[in-house]
Amino acid sequence: MHTVLVTGGEGFIGSTITSQLIEKGYRVRVADNISKGPNHAGKREQYEFLNVDLTNPQATKKVFEDVDYCIHLAAKIGGIGYFHKYPATILSENNKINSSVFEAAAQHKIQRLVYISSSMVFERSDRFPSNEADLKIIPPPKTAYGFSKLIGEWYCRAFFEEFGLKYNICRLFNAYGKNEWPGEEVGYAHVIPDMIKKILSGDYPLTLLGDGEQTRCFTHVEDVAKGVIAVMENEKGINEDFNVGSSDEIKMINLAKKIWDLCGIKAPFQARFVEGLEHDIKRRVPNCQKVEKMIGWKPRIKLDQGLHEVVTWLKKELEHIQN
Repeated sequence: MHTVLVTGGEGFIGSTITSQLIEKGYRVRVADNISKGPNHAGKREQYEFLNVDLTNPQATKKVFEDVDYCIHLAAKIGGIGYFHKYPATILSENNKINSSVFEAAAQHKIQRLVYISSSMVFERSDRFPSNEADLKIIPPPKTAYGFSKLIGEWYCRAFFEEFGLKYNICRLFNAYGKNEWPGEEVGYAHVIPDMIKKILSGDYPLTLLGDGEQTRCFTHVEDVAKGVIAVMENEKGINEDFNVGSSDEIKMINLAKKIWDLCGIKAPFQARFVEGLEHDIKRRVPNCQKVEKMIGWKPRIKLDQGLHEVVTWLKKELEHIQN
């Protein structure tokens, strides 16, 4: 069986991809600097783990020895508050990581690199649902994070043109699930764990950024991982880009109501709206027909089911910390 390198494989999405690869019988190597802590502690006997700084080209080159495929997730990432506070760090570090990773992959002539991009490349889109071809028309992203992910997509095409490095681009849309922790500050992590934490900590009326009319499409992390692996395994997807996500759109105010009810709060739901952050996107909804038709993947886990799972898990974890 092939060896798959997962950069950022200790993170929220990466650890789920790692688990699924192991279940499918792949040899797995994880390269991560554990900047956000380990997600796979206790399971490392099932894969090779390398604690490495992927901004270091020499260290990265060694990581790619005897690798067949690379799923490249490693990046500086966080919620919208994180994007606003660290734009220079995000842009600089993500470019360094991409340069090291793509150069090493090309030097070792691996079979394919699967680049994990982001829905943030569509942050200035006015075309909904957004499809892959829209990127040729819409303006580039405003945020340093969104722009850094778009640059990564250019790395894919440039390294294929010059070095013949085959690639896939998987553009993920708002993954959620267990094992994703809320941030120390609102906006440092993603909206679902942040919202659960606020509700359980007694934030009442519940504070929401903006007017609550912003929309997103959430995809369970187990589905996301299956989608990424399906793209990697399918020869039809070589040198193609795919939106990987759900197209089921929900307003933030309605998401908040769902989570409120799942948290079992007895008080009637009330929200308090505060000024949103500068780059908060009003609407984000993908067209995912390409990955369904070409690869045969679509998400299976419904939002209500996934939210129940996440609320139950995080509630227990927060109670354990408090006790």
